[in-house]
Amino acid sequence: MSEHVLDFVEVNPTNPPKALVIWLHGLGDSGNGFAPIVPELMIPEELAVRFIFPHAPVRPVTINNGMKMRAWYDITSLDFNNRADSKGVLESSALVEQLIDAEIAKGIPADKIVLAGFSQGGVIALHLGTRIEKKLAGIMSLSSYMSEPEKLAAEAKQTNKSTPIFIGHGQHDDVVPMIMGNAARQVLEGNQYAVEWHEYQMQHNVCMQELNDISAWLQQRFA
Repeated sequence: MSEHVLDFVEVNPTNPPKALVIWLHGLGDSGNGFAPIVPELMIPEELAVRFIFPHAPVRPVTINNGMKMRAWYDITSLDFNNRADSKGVLESSALVEQLIDAEIAKGIPADKIVLAGFSQGGVIALHLGTRIEKKLAGIMSLSSYMSEPEKLAAEAKQTNKSTPIFIGHGQHDDVVPMIMGNAARQVLEGNQYAVEWHEYQMQHNVCMQELNDISAWLQQRFA
């Protein structure tokens, strides 16, 4: 693959793919982290959904003493108003959009693509999903928050104003408190996005109930 296109782990259906989920991992993880959950989603074979789990670039992360790790952007502060490095968010969003374009070129239409992300990955999913000029099937943000929410109204494209958005969050999340996920929800709803909110008795992770809800939601998107 070109150095300008993200490497990824892929889980392909038995039949030629008709739909796609691009799922972005969290800080310090990799595409390998979420790939094993695909069988647990029990997506019907006839929907022929392909999953790809990109690896974020390796970069120094300020709050981790500059240690290099996979990250969609740097984190310079624990203050959520300044947590996401906006330059990194833009760079990673551009890389993910390249990946979307590459998959469209392979024959998957944009309106059969769901953009999903956990934690840092959810930040990218919300940022790109509201600004991309291609109509997506859905946007999913798990245990996450929004980068620069005050800019959404000015920067959002109309293309995905009616695109369903799934937001899931743990009530006991001590990494990204649920209030941050709820704040993202309120900003999206204030900008007339169609948000489906789910909260769970869990910490900064996923649970079986959330996977069941994600599965049902994905099947609706691709039915």
